[in-house]
Amino acid sequence: MSNIELALDMAGNIKGAFAVAVVDYDSGMTLGSRGGSPEFDLEVAAPGNSDVVRTKLDLMEKLGLRETIEDILITLDTQYHLIRPVRGNPDEKLFFYLVLNRAQANLAMARRDLRMIEQQFYMGNPVVAPRPPADGQAFFPAGTGHR
Repeated sequence: MSNIELALDMAGNIKGAFAVAVVDYDSGMTLGSRGGSPEFDLEVAAPGNSDVVRTKLDLMEKLGLRETIEDILITLDTQYHLIRPVRGNPDEKLFFYLVLNRAQANLAMARRDLRMIEQQFYMGNPVVAPRPPADGQAFFPAGTGHR
């Protein structure tokens, strides 16, 4: 299983996750995705958010901000859209795009979980984490306060 597939499986297991993708914001190409629906076309939404990331990075450069984006949150009536750039190889300009159902999600926990997934995703030697159980249980073990 590729690193992208593993990260998508883990992110898709975050409580309230409706859709998730890994996107190259330089080209707008989606490298992998899970979820979505006929009413929510992830293949349109994910690369469309490349513009959001590029615009924010451009503005930060113009303002002379020497910081990095931790995440970008877009709050809708029934959804949270969380964009998290992947830190690591500067030649690859990737971000996670996670869509959460607001009624089911815990935003603070989802941000923490996605941060952990992103950190594992692009370490020098990625740690291969276990696959989520087939019975639909959460990736994060019981007792961690996740659920």
